[in-house]
Amino acid sequence: MNDLDLRDLVLEELAFQPDINAASIGVTVQDGVVTLSGHVSSYAQKISAERTVKAMKGVRGLAEEIEVRLNKLEGTADDTIASRALKIIAWSSDANVEGIKVTVHKGTVTLEGELDWQYQKEVIEQAVWRLSGVVGVHNRITLKARANASDIRHRIEQALKRSAEIQAEGIRITVNGGVVRLEGKVHLLREREVVERAAWAVPGVSKVEDYLLIA
Repeated sequence: MNDLDLRDLVLEELAFQPDINAASIGVTVQDGVVTLSGHVSSYAQKISAERTVKAMKGVRGLAEEIEVRLNKLEGTADDTIASRALKIIAWSSDANVEGIKVTVHKGTVTLEGELDWQYQKEVIEQAVWRLSGVVGVHNRITLKARANASDIRHRIEQALKRSAEIQAEGIRITVNGGVVRLEGKVHLLREREVVERAAWAVPGVSKVEDYLLIA
């Protein structure tokens, strides 16, 4: 697929998504790498646009430069966002969130603290970026070390073998402490995310280095 055709498909797919107002989103493509520019009215739309493009066939990379411009009546004070974030974190997560710290500066939320599982970290982030007034989220929550390197590698390999979306034979996994390094080839950008998610799902993983190539 050439870049012009891919650009047309990306624009069509963004316009098709009901939760995205694509009128002010610009799309350029070079060698299969898609750049999204322009602006949207919420951080949730920005995330949705990014996920939509990553799931498309032919996309080899994504540069996301979309700006969040809140509607005039939707601006919210930083202290109000922080208060709402703490409440929604407590409601949405099954983790002990007493140690989670939330700071907000000009609508950008920073999350800090320590949790047991990656999915808890993701649940908290997703809950926060849907709040009105949020223009960005920095998730700096870390995970507690819980397993040795050989056990981590084995669990990731087994998870990939069970996945219907991944050809696990083409993926190499190395583990140093809690740091997982992924190498090899996948066919879609979406597959890279599936492999990363499988790695993060294993207890003891503190960092994932993704060196997977789109074949």
